[in-house]
Amino acid sequence: MKPCVANVPAHSVIQSRLKDASFFDAYAIQNPQPGRNILAVWLDTVQKTPWWVNHLMKLRNVIVAPLGLKHDGELSSFDALKKAHEYRVGDRVGIFTIYEMSDDEVLMGETDKHLDVCLSLCKVDQGARLVLSTVVHEKNILGNLYMFFIKPMHRVIAPAVMSKI
Repeated sequence: MKPCVANVPAHSVIQSRLKDASFFDAYAIQNPQPGRNILAVWLDTVQKTPWWVNHLMKLRNVIVAPLGLKHDGELSSFDALKKAHEYRVGDRVGIFTIYEMSDDEVLMGETDKHLDVCLSLCKVDQGARLVLSTVVHEKNILGNLYMFFIKPMHRVIAPAVMSKI
């Protein structure tokens, strides 16, 4: 399945983070398992992260380390034996911390002194589709510079990861 550009869902909790965002986008895809736990969908998806995405994440970590940005690891760096229902708000899932969870949405993110990054995987259309939304707030010049280079890559990486749903 191929994801397409979408709107941030109106009912998504990430909507409240759009105000004054430096960057945001959203991609939608058909949901092959509408009744499945949303965090389980995310965990299965990032376990299938394309190899080239993980290599880009490693390269990113090497480049930004001297600038004081966090070393994020890989999207798929989490305990594969831990079940989705065992996760709680505050737990780490790969490079993100879980902020909120419901039956239809998981909100995750990461904050450092340069950026606030938040993403949502949300069921829409009675679960028939999934929307991955990303919202970024840049905090300073280094965050602006970082996002200048990351935005084009994000627009390739986000749909590539979603295509693994």
